[in-house]
Amino acid sequence: MFTKEVYTERRNKLRNEMNSGVALFLGNNEASFNYPANQYHFRQDSNFLYFFGLDHPDLAGVVDIDNNKDYIFGNDVDIDDIIWMGPQPLIKDRAVEVGIENTAPYAGLLDFLNNAIKEGRKVHFLPPYRGEHTIEFQKLLGLFTDKVADYVSEELIKSVVKLRSIKDKYEIEEIEKAVDIAYEMHTTSIRMAKPGIIEREIAGTIEGISLAKGGPVSFPVILTINGQTLHNHYHGNILTEGRLMITDAGAETTSHYASDITRTVPVGGKFNQRQKEIYEIVLEANMKAIETIKPGIEYRKIHLLSCKIIAEGLKKLGIMKGDINEAVKQGAHAMFMPHGLGHMMGLDVHDMEGLGENNVGYDEKTKRSKQFGTAFLRLGRELQTGFVLTVEPGIYFIPELIDLWKSERKYTEFINYDKVETYKDFGGIRIEDDILVTEDGHRVLGKPIPKTVEEVEATAAMK
Repeated sequence: MFTKEVYTERRNKLRNEMNSGVALFLGNNEASFNYPANQYHFRQDSNFLYFFGLDHPDLAGVVDIDNNKDYIFGNDVDIDDIIWMGPQPLIKDRAVEVGIENTAPYAGLLDFLNNAIKEGRKVHFLPPYRGEHTIEFQKLLGLFTDKVADYVSEELIKSVVKLRSIKDKYEIEEIEKAVDIAYEMHTTSIRMAKPGIIEREIAGTIEGISLAKGGPVSFPVILTINGQTLHNHYHGNILTEGRLMITDAGAETTSHYASDITRTVPVGGKFNQRQKEIYEIVLEANMKAIETIKPGIEYRKIHLLSCKIIAEGLKKLGIMKGDINEAVKQGAHAMFMPHGLGHMMGLDVHDMEGLGENNVGYDEKTKRSKQFGTAFLRLGRELQTGFVLTVEPGIYFIPELIDLWKSERKYTEFINYDKVETYKDFGGIRIEDDILVTEDGHRVLGKPIPKTVEEVEATAAMK
């Protein structure tokens, strides 16, 4: 948790962005995974954390835009809670820590909102992503559950996105802590990638590193020798010589800021010639994209730059052919890189995605593409100083996609299907870093994590 001044300033900035009414933020509740008393590790709502900072369940926060007041609604614990949890601070004492003097029991929220509505004031709220929040909005605002989405405040969404997109120095420090934890996770993963190891041994080890350093992983670990499946959470394969292993993993700090790093390593620690050729193409796409990052440039342009680098590299290997600019324009490269170059990152590993990808990654100037591949680019708009984003190009040989496009004779002027057939057993390669957009360019966050061929092989050789 930051100082109370940080949260007070954030709420005041939100007030300045909004016209009138009250902004309602529901904190998260505990969630059970197989019976009521057996609960998942609690994770607070990120928007509630951003403005109110309190990492405890069953709270609601209100920013009164018209009257320049902030409120926390929540209940103090009783003796039954104390027996199981120990003594807990009072709600009013917790609220003071984040600069709020106005508190009330949670039941008082209903009366507060009813009075605001009677006064003709709008209650602004963000899109709910948990079912219990949808039900709570029904209770608090008298909305049918299937109509809650119709009353979500676009004004509040735009205001929150504007504020959360620009990371302050405290947030950047937290994200760098998360990247430094990821450094240990990924160097451990590289060293463990030996023949005979089961994937889950490595996945479990690196998740344990994150937990030991402060928080859970920022998303379920992706670790697999079947890297052609972009988000592969199956960890039951045995590593064998000649395969590549992708590890896409990040950590959360105690303040819940995230990292998101991907590295690819040859099982046994040495790239063969075919692996090295593809790896070097991805590495060039990663590094050239990072070099290009600065305020004022559309991230979609950087995405397309990386796609051209990949297509040009594949053409040199005889996998693609023809006019590369036209191939990328038409989307032929997306057979090998079907996803976007990156996304925003902060309190959420895909930052603010719950507010709508287009609200976060696009704007009136930059509209989302409908073309296969580029359509999956989560961040396309102009970069600004203070953005934190990922750069994660990849090359994948997906047998099912190859078979489909080949049967449809798709992009035959750009894809050498005979050559591609020889790579159907290859898997995939992805290299990902976390980048801060600075006033005059960019900065790669955290301790440098091995990614050149030489660095990866040297790390794999360590004991």
